[in-house]
Amino acid sequence: MSKDNNSQDRWYLSIMSPNTKGEKFAWLDPTSIYINGEAFHDLLDDLEADLKGVTCDVVGGLDAMGFVLGSALATRLGVGFLPVRKAGKLCVDTDRVSFSNYSGRTQDMEIRKPAFAEGTRVLLVDQWIETGGTMDGAIRLIERQGGEVVGLVAIAMEDNDQTAAYRKRFPVVTAVQPDSPLQAQCNRQRLDSFDDYKPEMAFPRRRS
Repeated sequence: MSKDNNSQDRWYLSIMSPNTKGEKFAWLDPTSIYINGEAFHDLLDDLEADLKGVTCDVVGGLDAMGFVLGSALATRLGVGFLPVRKAGKLCVDTDRVSFSNYSGRTQDMEIRKPAFAEGTRVLLVDQWIETGGTMDGAIRLIERQGGEVVGLVAIAMEDNDQTAAYRKRFPVVTAVQPDSPLQAQCNRQRLDSFDDYKPEMAFPRRRS
């Protein structure tokens, strides 16, 4: 498989895995993109291209899978990486906020204190933005320390009132293009590609 030049046809999105474990888990697993080198690099190419005109001093990645995408993107952009962690993991002074995640559970997240100088421009990255609650917690943490959130990045962001407010307030870059057929599939939480999904579609190539 290879990347099509048409931004609406991002082939790597078709290798994302459906949930096979039930309702307490997210409805799909994008990590199959990360294990496939060609897919991961094509994803990063597209996100980096779509971020043209957005300047940041640091990338903040949301615990946990935002760490994977965020740190890779920070490397591409030539900036540092700030982990936005679930509470109770950091051994230094922290700022903490509570938020409601996609499952409706209340959780806490935190960042080191201080993490950056006032006025630092932060690009926030998560794997998937469903209800927007986790991202809201991260935004509050950054702004509490005087940082400026300059944009949001994810593989996809579902459409709802909270995420619509994000699009009005920030530059938002997602691999799934807004108003595309794939966005509609994300909103209904079932991709057409699930019909033909096979795990081996994502297997990395063996190197000689």
